[in-house]
Amino acid sequence: MTAQVAIFGATGYGGAELLRNLLVHPHVNVARAVAIDHVGEPLGTIHPTLAGTTDLVIEKMSARDAARGMDAIFFALPHKTSAEIIMELFDQDVRILDLSGDFRLQNPEDYTRFYSAGHPCPEASASFVYGLPELQRDAIRGARRIASPGCFATNITLGLLPAARAGWLNGPAKVVAMTGSSGSGAQARPTTHHPLRARNLRTYLPLTHQHAPEIEQTLRSAGALGDFALQFVPVSAPLVRGIFSTAFIDVPEAVEESAIEAAFQECYADEPFVRVVQDRKPEVNAVAGSMFAEVGWHLDEHARDGRRTLVCFSALDNLVKGGAGQAVQSFNVMMGWPDTTGIDRPALWP
Repeated sequence: MTAQVAIFGATGYGGAELLRNLLVHPHVNVARAVAIDHVGEPLGTIHPTLAGTTDLVIEKMSARDAARGMDAIFFALPHKTSAEIIMELFDQDVRILDLSGDFRLQNPEDYTRFYSAGHPCPEASASFVYGLPELQRDAIRGARRIASPGCFATNITLGLLPAARAGWLNGPAKVVAMTGSSGSGAQARPTTHHPLRARNLRTYLPLTHQHAPEIEQTLRSAGALGDFALQFVPVSAPLVRGIFSTAFIDVPEAVEESAIEAAFQECYADEPFVRVVQDRKPEVNAVAGSMFAEVGWHLDEHARDGRRTLVCFSALDNLVKGGAGQAVQSFNVMMGWPDTTGIDRPALWP
């Protein structure tokens, strides 16, 4: 079959990445590109990389109008705005894939604390499946609504998921993660505009980033134990694309390198987009522009108080595996197509 899809937020970076993947997808027809800006303009003039690939123009319309005849709608909109629009579709027979944070958290108090007071429909989060195929593939297959993970959340979770499944996440996980400027969206601000960060490093939202409760919720569902807590410091890096995370956890002294290698290999043995790399460590250049994520690890040879430090590394492209591409992967799973359909291109090197 050919699935008919619409994209809300088609003028932003997330929308552009959805279009880049879906316009060449062999089983998808992008029928509508919706936004509140650049209305009537061809997509190729807004996103020059799409010139010549489509004759679509930006339309402004309600969600209910956009849903007519569609199999799915992708939403690449800011949090709260996304929920307010998606609410219009709860009585419609259309698949929903939301890239915002509005439906990821199961605890409404977490949303209020980390996003915004007054979620317009907090009870609806229970009807959304968290769209991380490496953890939720079976649930995604039967889902009609997907809450696609955040970029930091995807990267940090993939780095720590083998440890969670092995029962080694029982205490603090201390994480520093560096991200590129495209994660801040298309609208330049003093702290995100690339010329102001191109030769700079700065932290922001230390220990209070909105993806922290999402990561904790996800890793607990994967096997993290009672005392697990995330201590996360994000860093604005002089990159356009990419996230690189370094996570420190303590494991029992008896855990050997062979057990760690086995945990990582077993966790990702059947996952087409996650590469376990030990001959070199993960790096952004190896994944930029692609759906691939790289994970790796290093075990401290010195024990302290019966425990050793395990350092978990992870890298991905925040717009692709950390964003729009992952939503397309979930859509592939929903529709019964191979995960890789239409999104298996290699990275942009160098």
